[in-house]
Amino acid sequence: MVACMAVMERERWTDERLDKAFGRIDGDLRELRVEMRKGFEQIDQRFEQMEKRFDQVDKRFEQVDKRFEAMDARFDAVQRNLMAGLIALFSAIVTLAAAVIAAAAFG
Repeated sequence: MVACMAVMERERWTDERLDKAFGRIDGDLRELRVEMRKGFEQIDQRFEQMEKRFDQVDKRFEQVDKRFEAMDARFDAVQRNLMAGLIALFSAIVTLAAAVIAAAAFG
């Protein structure tokens, strides 16, 4: 049995059609590049804002560091005073013990 098939004619790609198709592709790529540039500009602006915020945070940390340095100086002063007080107390106890021993021996 012989079957009949309708034969579709294959379209030919003329130079004009190719130029038109590639022109659309080129246009789309140009638009995409413009959109990407805008997106990257926005990202750059956000990074600049973040850098400004980090600068502010750095300034705050500098202030905190200064406060800690002041607290360290205060703790050092307290430690010196405690050591001086302990030495004075120890000296007083030794002097008192020597006085008691001397009074008992010569008394």
